Amino acid sequence: MPKLKAVFLNTSLKTTDETSHTEALMEEVQAIYKEKDVESEIIRIADYKIKLGVQEDMGNGDEWPEIYDKVMSSDIVIIGTPLWLGEKSSLATQVVERLYGSSSKTNDKGQAVFYNKVGGVVVTGNEDGAKHASASILYALSHIGFVIPPNVDAYWVGEAGPGPSYIEGGKENDFTKGHVRMLAYNTIHLATMLKNTPIPAEGNTLD
Repeated sequence: MPKLKAVFLNTSLKTTDETSHTEALMEEVQAIYKEKDVESEIIRIADYKIKLGVQEDMGNGDEWPEIYDKVMSSDIVIIGTPLWLGEKSSLATQVVERLYGSSSKTNDKGQAVFYNKVGGVVVTGNEDGAKHASASILYALSHIGFVIPPNVDAYWVGEAGPGPSYIEGGKENDFTKGHVRMLAYNTIHLATMLKNTPIPAEGNTLD
C-alpha cells in the first residue's frame, strides 16, 4: 500500500518568518507521523494570497488552488488555529470556506470529493476556546465529507489572562501530549482503514 500522506494547514496570522505556537504543536504530531512512515507537510496559510469566497478558484492571482491540490493528494488533513477572543482565527474560517467551495465536487464514485480523507484539529492559545474552535472546525470537515476519528483535537491553553504560550508553557503538559498521541494514532488508523476499505458509494452519492 502506498505511504499515507498528511497535510497540516496552519492558520496562524503569522508568516513563516515568525514563530508559531500552533506550528510547534503541529510538529509534535508530525514527529509521530514520521515515526510511523507517514509523509507530511506543514503549510503556513498566511504565506499565501488567498482570495475571499467560496469557489474552487477565485482567479486574479488566487493561490488557494495550490493548497487545494495538496489537500487532494493527502489522506489526512489537520487544520491548526490559534485562539483570538475564544474563537478560531480568521484564516481558519477562510480555509473552511474555501474547502466548502469544492464540497459539491465528486469523486469517481459520485461521492463528495473529500470522502475517505481523515480530518483533525490542533489549537493553541493562552485562555479559553479550544473546544469551541475544535467543534466548529471538526463539524465543518465532517459536513463536507471528511471522516473524523475520536479524540482528534489536540490543544493547549494556558491560564486565564496574559501568560506563557504553548512553546514556553505547554510542551510538557501531559493532557496535551496525550491528545497529540491520540490525534496522530487515530488519524493514521482511520486513514489506513479507508485506504483498504473505502466508504461504499451506495447511499453516499451527491446525485
